[in-house]
Amino acid sequence: MCAHVVVAEDDPKQADLVRLYLEREGHRVIVVHDGRAALEEARRGPTQLLVLDVMMPVMDGLDVCRALRVESAVPVLMLTARTAEEDLLLGLDLGADDYLTKPYSPRELVARVRALLRRGSRPLPQDASPTTTTPTPPPPAVLTAGALTVDPLRHEITADGRPVSCTPGEFRLLEVLAAQPGRVFTRAQLLEHLHGIDRYITTRTVDTHVMNLRRKIEPQPRRPTRLLTVYGIGYKLAEEPHGAS
Repeated sequence: MCAHVVVAEDDPKQADLVRLYLEREGHRVIVVHDGRAALEEARRGPTQLLVLDVMMPVMDGLDVCRALRVESAVPVLMLTARTAEEDLLLGLDLGADDYLTKPYSPRELVARVRALLRRGSRPLPQDASPTTTTPTPPPPAVLTAGALTVDPLRHEITADGRPVSCTPGEFRLLEVLAAQPGRVFTRAQLLEHLHGIDRYITTRTVDTHVMNLRRKIEPQPRRPTRLLTVYGIGYKLAEEPHGAS
């Protein structure tokens, strides 16, 4: 699909390379070289996706993402030379939809762009006809696992009675796990629930959400007792709040 893509990258050679690959895909590409210009361009036009470098002059990519998320849900693919877990989690916390660490393959970037655009373009279900007699399904029940609750209807999570703020991806992952406490889900199964079957999204998307969720719901994130790793398989949510890791 052809889309209007803004590329925010302060390295002219890298920006030109990204632009070239995206234009080969048929996209309309606007290139900017600082964060403020990226934010202004995203606000100005019908931007359908923002490829956003973290380290930029005037205004860095994290600040751009923070400001943009207040007013827009445009997909953001973040590019970063930072490999520290905290830096990557911060970008996702601020609302980035995916990220690539430098150096990266331009072909992988194009594939990620394609996946994000496809995810955002899935049609919503059509309203039922007035003559339809299908009964309205009941609202989803509040899910509980020990001292953890997930309320799908209100889109709220609490841990030990305190509210937990999550990104949409984190919420969906926890909702899936909380619906069947004790069941082990593979990364591929969780990815399917998160984004549908999409071979361009890697399993590290799940791993990053898990790391981020542990910081929010675990008493000791480095020694998780709720969101557990089942080595060689995937993840599960403990049925009891203080089970062994």
